[in-house]
Amino acid sequence: MTSPLPGYSLVVFDWDGTLMDSTPTIIAAIQSACRDLGLPVPPDEAAAWVIGLSLQDALMAAVPTLAQDQIQAFVARYRFHYLTRDPQLRLFAGAEQMLASLAERGARLAVATGKSRVGLERALDATGIRRYFDTTRCADETFSKPNPAMLFEIMRELDADPASAVMVGDTSHDLQMACNAGIHGVGVTYGAHAVDELAGCAPQALVGSIVELGDWLHGRIAAGAA
Repeated sequence: MTSPLPGYSLVVFDWDGTLMDSTPTIIAAIQSACRDLGLPVPPDEAAAWVIGLSLQDALMAAVPTLAQDQIQAFVARYRFHYLTRDPQLRLFAGAEQMLASLAERGARLAVATGKSRVGLERALDATGIRRYFDTTRCADETFSKPNPAMLFEIMRELDADPASAVMVGDTSHDLQMACNAGIHGVGVTYGAHAVDELAGCAPQALVGSIVELGDWLHGRIAAGAA
């Protein structure tokens, strides 16, 4: 006898690499900032691994030789290179349609991201999808992933039970945060982290596209979720 599918009423999304196709831009901005300051340039894999963390945590992991007195200059160069490419950033194809479909089924939607509040607000305005989200949390407002604080705050604000929530992300930081919060996680394999690393966090599923993600979630939204 098979177990019934879980009924989710809250779906929390990571942003970069999950909804927005920004992984290559973030990697390039980190590497370009290193070149500007004459620091060792991390390979793509190392730069991609830090995506999803707060900027401070990401810098310490991706550029371990960065001195304390270089942080301000590095952040300035990183932001310059990121913002230069920012107008070209787009959501993954089908992302808005997926969000609209989930909202129509009554799911409550949220974002938990390593972006700054300023960065997320800019992205929400540029993409025009703010209306789909009931709340959002950013790394500069609370603790960085994989600390579960963002998820706890979202669930408390929306009065959601952990059993009814699922976190969707492209990194092990996202999935480990879900584990730490006691909720389900779904990994997307088209973003920053390798499949093996995502699988090591025991997700409910690994999906390879926005279409596959939407199909997986669509059948698992609780009846009368809203």
